[in-house]
Amino acid sequence: MVAMRVLTSNLFALLFLGAFAGVFYVWSSLEDRLERHKRGFALPGGGSFYPKLPVDLSAKTFRTLLAVPATHRAQLKAHNLSENAAGSRHDHVKENKTTPQGGSVKLDPPVEDGIFWSAWLEDLLPVGFTEEYARAWRERARAARVVKLEPGCGRISNQLATFADGSKACVRYGINADQVQGETLTYYLACLLGITNVPPLVLSQLNTYSEQWGAVKTRLGGLQWSDHAVVSLTEWVSNLSGVVTPSPLRQESGGLHPELLNKTAAELVDLMQWSDLIIFDYMTANFDRLVSNLFSLQWDARVMERDTNNLLKTPRGGLVFIDNEAGLVHGFRVLNMWEQYHQTVLSSVCLFRKRTAQRVAELHRRRDSKTRLLELYKDSEPLSSKLGFLSEEHAAVLQDRIDRVYKHIVHCKEKYGQL
Repeated sequence: MVAMRVLTSNLFALLFLGAFAGVFYVWSSLEDRLERHKRGFALPGGGSFYPKLPVDLSAKTFRTLLAVPATHRAQLKAHNLSENAAGSRHDHVKENKTTPQGGSVKLDPPVEDGIFWSAWLEDLLPVGFTEEYARAWRERARAARVVKLEPGCGRISNQLATFADGSKACVRYGINADQVQGETLTYYLACLLGITNVPPLVLSQLNTYSEQWGAVKTRLGGLQWSDHAVVSLTEWVSNLSGVVTPSPLRQESGGLHPELLNKTAAELVDLMQWSDLIIFDYMTANFDRLVSNLFSLQWDARVMERDTNNLLKTPRGGLVFIDNEAGLVHGFRVLNMWEQYHQTVLSSVCLFRKRTAQRVAELHRRRDSKTRLLELYKDSEPLSSKLGFLSEEHAAVLQDRIDRVYKHIVHCKEKYGQL
């Protein structure tokens, strides 16, 4: 009997040592690759969409990546793709009935004035979350009674809330205030730019004795959420699917430029929304979408063949930009780590929606992005003063990034305007 116990103990010890050695080997190999590899991807014409990026590939940088960007696709899909929690489809994400399902574009060119998507393509663009709908949803959400909180919105610090009427919202408590503030201000910047791909959002102050939160008092205690903390509620939309980076924006391509041939109308509508997304993520310095994929190319050459972080699609082709907590506040704090990737992604695009370009030009000309964003935020959100706004430093960073986007659009116009 004693011999059997000894044998069993030795066996477990050997299994443990083997597992530890395997983990150590994989981690050591990964760190070694991070130290040695600085990849560039050659194009047929000799160029590179992602040229040799000067990057610190130290183990410290990799551990920082693991601690900060939250690129878990399983969490992203849990946000909106759970069939058990999906319920009925939210029909408010309005789609133009003429949204194309395929067919080659042969009659009219998809580009006008060299760098702008044509008006006929704009007419096919899914409407998204309209201003009217978003205002009505915010009013309902502020008064809605939460009857259930459960996992299902990505990070462990977020919860999926069910309201008394059966509708749902993602509650973001945040590891720190930066995340709630970033998610909120990113939403209002999207409104300022006329980008309707971001689900509507409201703020709420936790109070276990209030009508809104009283029914989940026990659950809040279990989560150890501080009473009176300000959280964000973002509409939860069901029946969405993952989105793979389109071929013009992958490493083997030359980028999203006016020479678009043999694309279907559906593909062009998709690319038009991506052009807005890239401008939007550059302005907010959101590293937790396409930029994090670009970073991962250093050790995973096929990362862009899988679903993009924090990006989903409606059945009719409308993109939905979710989980924007990395934008603005936190994105600006870690800007030095990610800026080379942001710049690479922005430089890959020379096609724009005309309305988006016009709003960028206006914010550049007036140089009042801080004032206009703050006014919209305060007018729309009663709890804005409790959550706070951008610091002076970060407001200056936002204006600088708007100016850079404007200059990039001008550069594209000079390059392709005669086409």
